[in-house]
Amino acid sequence: MILKSLSLVNYKNFESQSYNFNEKINCFVGNNGVGKTNILDAIYHLSFGKSYFNPVALQNIKHNEEFFVVNGDYEKEDKAEKIIVSLKRGQKKVIKRNGKAYEKFSEHIGFLPLVIISPADRDLIIEGSSTRRKFIDSVISQSDKSYLTQLINYNKVLAQRNALLKYFALNHTFNADTLEVYNEQLTEYGSVIYEKRDAFLKEFIPIFKSRYEAISNGNESVDLVYESHLSENNLITLLKTHLNKDKALQYTSVGIHKDDLVFNIEGHPVKKFGSQGQQKSFLIALKLAQFDFIKAQSGVNPILLLDDIFDKLDEQRVAQIIKLVDDENFGQLFISDTHADRTENAVKQVHQSYEVFKL
Repeated sequence: MILKSLSLVNYKNFESQSYNFNEKINCFVGNNGVGKTNILDAIYHLSFGKSYFNPVALQNIKHNEEFFVVNGDYEKEDKAEKIIVSLKRGQKKVIKRNGKAYEKFSEHIGFLPLVIISPADRDLIIEGSSTRRKFIDSVISQSDKSYLTQLINYNKVLAQRNALLKYFALNHTFNADTLEVYNEQLTEYGSVIYEKRDAFLKEFIPIFKSRYEAISNGNESVDLVYESHLSENNLITLLKTHLNKDKALQYTSVGIHKDDLVFNIEGHPVKKFGSQGQQKSFLIALKLAQFDFIKAQSGVNPILLLDDIFDKLDEQRVAQIIKLVDDENFGQLFISDTHADRTENAVKQVHQSYEVFKL
């Protein structure tokens, strides 16, 4: 799969800009603030229908403008594909494939597999469990449409159960039968999600360890540990045993919405005991494992975005990472950096064609 060209209208800091891309390596270089990351985010937008960096959709429209349009021309399995993402103030976002708008954005997820590696990934280490759950969900969803549907359904029922608990507290009332309906639905959806997350991580963790070993030259041992209430008991039982707590808190305190993925290095949390370089290597290994997993599931080389790849990594480690993509197992690569010479020296070490765009 190849992104052949990209055009932006009123997207972030770009009024109107177009690019034609190399089939292998594309580098965006320039000072901070010129829009290198915004171009990568536009490419991400085409795959996921949203920004990687800014969840507020309207803030991706250029200041004082009324809309944005991101247009990408792809070649996938010898077929031309045109994807357009557009948003106008006061209206819903639209994603079109070859001129036809999707009814549900979830139908588009996984069609253009993509992995991004960015300094913003550090949130996976420093933020709460919801960030790590989103990572798991994002990887699984790219190859399993039914998973995303189950997740959407679970979250709807969860919101309804939480609203009911608040209603009970506010009105000093309680209805066990109504609550039981939500308990059964949560259990139905939650059990499937837990099983899929568990199966995914059993396959993913060895891939991740192998990637980390390659990046760090086997200097440290790392691990990912999946924590879930459902590893202790089935959800219907957990919901019943935690009922009094839930009534007091006025929200659902157990379930797959509390799952977490613990990051360890040498048996200790990487957040506390990993150096900046180790944390960055950890995250890159995580994302390269994501790449390997999605490729194995889809049979397609995901597009790989490397945003500000030299941040907190010495050039030797960067060279190792770029060498990892120097084979036919990888497809198209997009890199952003502040130093043109540094980037060009790194990509010259690999035996692939490349293009450098100076912003």
